[in-house]
Amino acid sequence: MHVSTDVVAVPGGRTPLYRQLYFQVLVAITLGVLLGHFEPAWGAQLKPLGDAFIKLVKMIIAPVIFLTIVTGIAGMTHLRSVGRVFAKAMVYFLFFSTLALVVGMVVAHVVQPGAGMNINPADLDQTEVNNYVAKSHELTLVGFAMDIIPKTLLSPFVGDNILQVLFVAVLFGISLAMVGQKGRPVLNLLEALTAPVFKLVHLLMKAAPIGAFGAIAFTIGKYGIGSLVNLAWLVGSFYLTALLFVVVILGTVARMCGFSVIKLARYLKAELLLVLGTSSSESALPSLMEKMERAGCSKSVVGLVVPTGYSFNLDGTNIYMTLAALFIAQATNTELTLGHQIMLLLVAMLSSKGAAGVTGAGFITLAATLAVVPEVPVAGMALILGVDRFMSECRSLTNFLGNAVATVVVSRWEGALDSERLAQVLDGATPEPVGEVAVR
Repeated sequence: MHVSTDVVAVPGGRTPLYRQLYFQVLVAITLGVLLGHFEPAWGAQLKPLGDAFIKLVKMIIAPVIFLTIVTGIAGMTHLRSVGRVFAKAMVYFLFFSTLALVVGMVVAHVVQPGAGMNINPADLDQTEVNNYVAKSHELTLVGFAMDIIPKTLLSPFVGDNILQVLFVAVLFGISLAMVGQKGRPVLNLLEALTAPVFKLVHLLMKAAPIGAFGAIAFTIGKYGIGSLVNLAWLVGSFYLTALLFVVVILGTVARMCGFSVIKLARYLKAELLLVLGTSSSESALPSLMEKMERAGCSKSVVGLVVPTGYSFNLDGTNIYMTLAALFIAQATNTELTLGHQIMLLLVAMLSSKGAAGVTGAGFITLAATLAVVPEVPVAGMALILGVDRFMSECRSLTNFLGNAVATVVVSRWEGALDSERLAQVLDGATPEPVGEVAVR
C-alpha cells in the first residue's frame, strides 16, 4: 500500500495544515503538557487514553507484520535471499547496537553525570525497583530463546510478542514459496487482505492525537514539569548523546548510502511525534513499514528488517543502559575496573536483545544487567526511577529512527532500493506508486 498516513486527503486542493496528522499530534502534545501542568489531577486521570491508543495499534501489529513478511518472502525470486537479508540485517544490528552501548559508556566517563552525589544505596527506597528486578528474570538468555517459539501456530496472534509473529511469518512465507503454484491462491488471498488491513491502520491513526494528548497529560500531571529539572544533568546528557548518535553516526551511515537522515526524519515527522507523545515506538510500527516501502525500499526487505529491528536494533535503549549504569556507579561512589565495565558491556548486549515485548523494557533490561554485574548496586536504580519516564521518549525516538535508517541501508545492500524514488520522497515529492523492487 502506498497511501500516506501523514495527511487526510482533501478533494480538489492542497491539504490544510490543520488536517495533517503531524500537526494534529503536535497540537495534542502541547495541550496535554498544558493540562498536565495547570490541572495535574485531571492530567493524571487521562492515562487510559494513551493506553487505549497503544492497545489499538498493538491490535493491528501482528497482522501487518504477518502479511508483509509472508507476501514479501513468497514473492522473492530465490529463497536464499531470505537468509541473506536476515544475515545482513543482524550484522548491522549487532554492530550498531554495540556501538550505541560503547557511546553511552564513553559519554558517562566524559560527562560524569553522577559524580559528587555521594549517595548511600542503603538509604534509597527500593520498593518499586524490586518490582522491575523481579520482571528482569524474564530476560534470561534461555528464557528469551524459548520465548521465540510459540505454543501453537495461531497463538502469536493473540499475544504481543513480535518475535513469535516474525518467527511464524518467516516459516509460513518460506513454506508458501516452496509449494510454488499450489500456493498461489493463498498468496493472492493474503495480498488482497493487505489492502483492508492497511486501511484499518489509517483509520486507527486518526485517533493518534487523542492518544498522544492523554499520554503526555498523564506524564506531566503525575510527575510534574518540575521533575524534568531533577537529575537534569543525566537526562540532558542522555538526550544530547542520543541526538549526536543520530546526527553524527547514523547521519554518516546515511550519507554513505546516498540519503540524509535529517530528510528521513522530516519524512517520518508524524510518526516521530506520535512516538514522542506515547513513549512507544510500537505505536508507529505499521506506519513505518508502509512509509519505508513507499520510499522505495523493497517490501520483502521492509517486512524482515523493521520487525526484527524492533527486537534487536535498540540504539536508544543501549545508550541509556550503559549511561544509566555508570551514572549509578558514580552517584554511589562505586569503583568499576576495566574488567567490570567490559562485563557490563557484554551483559548489556545480551539483556537488551531480550527486551522485545516486555513493558518498560529499558528500565527492566537495566535491572537485568545490574543483577548480573553486582559491583553496581541495583538499589541505585531508585535514583533514576522518577525521570525514567522522560528518558523513555528519547529511547523510543532513537530506536525508531535507527530502524528506519537500517531499513534503507539493508535495502541498498541488497540492491532492493529505488534510490531515485527515495530521493523524490525525501525531497517532499509524491511519486506514483511503483511495483516491488526485485531482490536478487
